[in-house]
Amino acid sequence: MTKPRVGVVGAGRVGAVLAARFERAHYPVVGISARSQTSLARAQALVPQVAISNPEQIVRSADVVVLAVPDGVLNHVVEEISPVVRAGQVVFHVSGRHGRSVLAPLETQGVITMALHPAMTFTGTELDVERACAFGVTAPAEAHALAESIVVALGGTVVEIAETDRIAYHAALAHGSNHVTTVINQALDTLRHVGASDPAAVLRPLVEAAVSNTLALGDQALTGPVLRGDVDTVEAHLAAFDDPETRATYFALARATSGRAQRMGALDEAAGARLDSVLTQRSIEMEAGR
Repeated sequence: MTKPRVGVVGAGRVGAVLAARFERAHYPVVGISARSQTSLARAQALVPQVAISNPEQIVRSADVVVLAVPDGVLNHVVEEISPVVRAGQVVFHVSGRHGRSVLAPLETQGVITMALHPAMTFTGTELDVERACAFGVTAPAEAHALAESIVVALGGTVVEIAETDRIAYHAALAHGSNHVTTVINQALDTLRHVGASDPAAVLRPLVEAAVSNTLALGDQALTGPVLRGDVDTVEAHLAAFDDPETRATYFALARATSGRAQRMGALDEAAGARLDSVLTQRSIEMEAGR
């Protein structure tokens, strides 16, 4: 069977990589758009044989159109291509936050619309092309098989997300990746401050083990002073951080960790109450110190 022609609107870190993945799966990629010198260079590096074109030309030439543009301009791009789409064409975007509703103007013209979000962080280089990941898929029931075939071609697995759950889905991914990056960088900064010449080497084995154990065991992977109800250590930690933002982050996560530990029965009520009392007092002091 002849594979559908694919066009990619947007040569950002995601768009250029998906174009390369489609090529690896032997889909004909008829064009990719690039609005900056950086995106042009990225497209030329990852899919050098694909024509650089404008969104209108791409939509006219493709059977499957990928909208790989920032959330803030997605509505504008939908308006831009609306006059040239055709019934039976497939258009999907890669936004995590948005579902199919943002593509509603195209659906009224007979276009099959989908939201296919790769749950992965992208560098926009060859490193990403072979990385497998899940895709958060929101698609009409009659197009589920089609959506799955696209995701499989891109080297992914399908996780179905309801239209009304897209924001919660995206929030979970941002919280579990972007915020982890912040916490790790705060820890690296503190290790540098105390003289570690290679803080990443100190932290890497611990972080990798913690993440691996948590993904496998959930709350059962939790360790540390909060789990033990070690109030003195938690207080000492809070006092040791020179950076106010790091101290505030530690405080907020210690409270959240205490709650999870108590709910799972790993931290008894008395120890939990003592810890919560200390954290509440520290909260009052932190507010007063602002």
